[in-house]
Amino acid sequence: MLGRDERESSAHALLAARAQGWSTEPVELLDLGTTADTLATVASIDDLAAVVHLGHPEQPSPGLERALLEGAPSLIVTAAGSIEPQWVWVGAGGGSGGQVVVDEAGLRDCAVVLRGLGVHPRLVPTRTPVAERVALAGAGGSLVVERSRVPAGFTELPDSALLAERGPVWYGLLQARDIAPAFTEPAQVWLAFGPYDDHRGSLQPTLAVIADAGIDLQHLRSQASVTGPHVFFTSFSCPSSAVLSALVDELDTRGIAHRVLAVLPGAMFEPGPDQAAPQWAGEL
Repeated sequence: MLGRDERESSAHALLAARAQGWSTEPVELLDLGTTADTLATVASIDDLAAVVHLGHPEQPSPGLERALLEGAPSLIVTAAGSIEPQWVWVGAGGGSGGQVVVDEAGLRDCAVVLRGLGVHPRLVPTRTPVAERVALAGAGGSLVVERSRVPAGFTELPDSALLAERGPVWYGLLQARDIAPAFTEPAQVWLAFGPYDDHRGSLQPTLAVIADAGIDLQHLRSQASVTGPHVFFTSFSCPSSAVLSALVDELDTRGIAHRVLAVLPGAMFEPGPDQAAPQWAGEL
């Protein structure tokens, strides 16, 4: 069985599941409720997995990182794949005036483009039926929806094609497993840890352990913690599970709390995550 978070696009999640071979069923994925409910349900029911939005394999969504770490220790993301977004901007009268109704998943994927177009969306829960969205949009209003859910009488607006220019959307397969998957080819690993003694400079010894394992971090993020000042989230390419096991053993030896949140087979995940365009101090 395969499910999804209630805030996730049902059409996109199903498309990802079919594209990656996670599901061959023709029906929509199970709605498992909130993110916390989804993780708890996957952890408690055998043979149930969920399709989750990753952000990017090399740069995980902060919300997913935190939810995984706060969920049952058995939870882990074991595969990743991308799909081309199916979002379209449609209206009944051919104009783009009035309210633009969009759900949570659509706003997450399209917010940058919509804001660039000067659009101020009206946000609705992802569960909101299309007929109700049409009513909320009113006369002259428009919708951002998946192509497969465009209501009768609505056609794409001139700027609709811009919604696909943000690139692919990445999804992962969330499972409950007793141990992390073994791998002999490179995989992207998400690892969370807490320094053994959280004080100024305490992060450095842990980073040294990771560097000594021959691992080059691609992502590092800190988060305040109720059990101590900080936890840290990382993402990196790892050549084999033997290297990961050696790293985990060394963290255990040093008393550093840790947890593997994802093992995603693959050496390259193209296109890469969003890139910053820094303007450093002192540059002309």
